[in-house]
Amino acid sequence: MIYLAGIFIACFFSFLILGKKEKTSADYILALWFWIIGINTTYFLLIFSGEYVKFPYILGFEIPLPLLHGPMLYLYVQNLSGQSKKNYTWILHFLPAIIIYIILISFFNLSSEEKIFIYQNDGSTYKDLRSNISILIIISGIFYVCASINSVKKYKKEITQKYSNTDKINLNWLYYLIAGISLIWIAVLLRNDVLIFSLVVVFILLASYFGISKVGILNPKDIKAINIDSGNNESVTYPTVVKYQKSTASEESIKNIYQKLVDKMEKDKIFKDPELTLNNLAITLEIHPNLLSQTINQIENKNFYDYINRHRIEEFKRIAVLQENQKFTFLSLAFECGFNSKTSFNRNFKKYTDCSPREFLKSQNINLD
Repeated sequence: MIYLAGIFIACFFSFLILGKKEKTSADYILALWFWIIGINTTYFLLIFSGEYVKFPYILGFEIPLPLLHGPMLYLYVQNLSGQSKKNYTWILHFLPAIIIYIILISFFNLSSEEKIFIYQNDGSTYKDLRSNISILIIISGIFYVCASINSVKKYKKEITQKYSNTDKINLNWLYYLIAGISLIWIAVLLRNDVLIFSLVVVFILLASYFGISKVGILNPKDIKAINIDSGNNESVTYPTVVKYQKSTASEESIKNIYQKLVDKMEKDKIFKDPELTLNNLAITLEIHPNLLSQTINQIENKNFYDYINRHRIEEFKRIAVLQENQKFTFLSLAFECGFNSKTSFNRNFKKYTDCSPREFLKSQNINLD
């Protein structure tokens, strides 16, 4: 019964995802992945129950299916984080499965009786092939789990180069998703089919929930072009999410940009904007985001996230000791400085000062609620 529920849920949520108003390539990948999982689970149920003898013409097609789950996970993570390449190299991830299907052509051409005989006799003449495929499946699982984790880490590093507040970009659930499929691969290593597909059903529920509610990560559809005035009446298009690349800017240019940045921080206190991004600031300074990122990295030896939040902390320390601010709570002052959550404020304050906000206020003989 649990497997039938898993099949139904996989198909149902696939349609539910496709019914979203604003769909991305990641949504299509997840919907397709659910169908593959549903088909894979259906095959397992038929073989586990012995009902496969009624459908000998579909036997063998399930063998390479496990080789698709690793690539689907990886491509989902890549597309969700906007790291996917705009070419057809993604097809290479499915090459092992395609090759296996080609090798199995001789099996597909067998009669129904011969196919059933092979399944009833533990693979018969195809036993060695099945063993080799099992090894390939394990290697594929390990490889793509590691690749997916690395992809999330890379994305996490990149967003600190572009965003001053990352609390809304919660990547923990992606780690949960990867952990879920990792457990399935462990069950594959244990060669326990019942455990494997029981975990698959749980994984479907987990992936369905996050696939539908999916919050806390940038939507690739939001990667739009922003036009800014280049100063000579020409429209220059900069993407909102750009990869950091070193430029050939001279040391003098870097210093000039840094001075403009410092002036903007001190005079306008632009860091107080909780939604401030590298691109917004670059537009204000009328420079390319890559060049601004390089300037901050080179002179401050910090990424954009650390640079802005350091300013916010210093501003809090400055205004918290002012007499006229004693009527406010320390959290309201933190929000005034540009933080958008208590967790973010506490974490960054301790990171830069080696003490909590409460400890700092106590050392200054200040008592704020």
